Amino acid sequence: MNSYTRRQMFLASAIAPLLRGARAATLQQVHLGVTTDEIDEDLRTAAIFLHQHGLSYGELRSIWGKYNTAQPLEKIREAKAIMDEYQLKTSIADTAFFRGSLPPDTPEGKQALDQQWTLLDEAMARAKILGTDKLRIFAFTYKTGETPAAGAYARIYELLREAGRRAKTQGIRLAVENLANSYVWTGAQSADLQKALKEDNVGLNWDPNNAAEKGEIPFPDGFRLLDPARIFHVHVRDFRRSPEGKVEWTAVGDGEFDNTAHIRALLKAGYKETFNLETHWRGPGGKAASTEKSLAALMKAIERG
Repeated sequence: MNSYTRRQMFLASAIAPLLRGARAATLQQVHLGVTTDEIDEDLRTAAIFLHQHGLSYGELRSIWGKYNTAQPLEKIREAKAIMDEYQLKTSIADTAFFRGSLPPDTPEGKQALDQQWTLLDEAMARAKILGTDKLRIFAFTYKTGETPAAGAYARIYELLREAGRRAKTQGIRLAVENLANSYVWTGAQSADLQKALKEDNVGLNWDPNNAAEKGEIPFPDGFRLLDPARIFHVHVRDFRRSPEGKVEWTAVGDGEFDNTAHIRALLKAGYKETFNLETHWRGPGGKAASTEKSLAALMKAIERG
């Protein structure tokens, strides 16, 4: 038995208790990965890490020091070759599409939107090379301290509908991440988006830890508002609140979030998409060591389930 098979058996045994009482499943159905630049900017280094830990997925955000959408197509083809070499799949390709201020309905705003549509086209071309049908996008942001205008939502939803229509012609799904200082920050706001948008290729990149930054209890409160069938991707992390109430990222297992119960609830609801460890936390050993610590704790948390 080779070492890769042993690692897969270890991970499968860790996940098995989580699945008992919910439904029969395999490690392949759990689809667990890591954001590659949370390991290393060098994609080969990150791919070796994923392979050595028996994982089959990587979320591609920044590679070789640049956002993947800023890399030329030949570098994206190189990235795909590296992923193939280590038997890895791209779970989702990250973009900064619609991450920024909502452009005003003016000639200058139209020019800004035109730049966003170009970004979407470039991102879809890269997703196809990478072999994924999912792009991570956003729903516009506002500055810290500002109060989001309630009247902006109708326009945001219409722009997301247009994005969905453009993406559908290319066979691409768009996963809107709930993000700090975004018009879609919490589980409640994510649920509102799901209700407003009927396009079946526009869904969520659900990040419960981001929702906690707004003060929401993301699980179970925020999660129970969501339609799991419209969740395309899930970020896994952990946090704790400081005495002042500020959310701080921690290693998985050292914080407040119940990843075991959250993952169990998703699987029970029929979720079959990808999970992705995105620690954001940095320990003294650097990025790879911090991710490895969180990954080990995540697997133990799952095993206890």
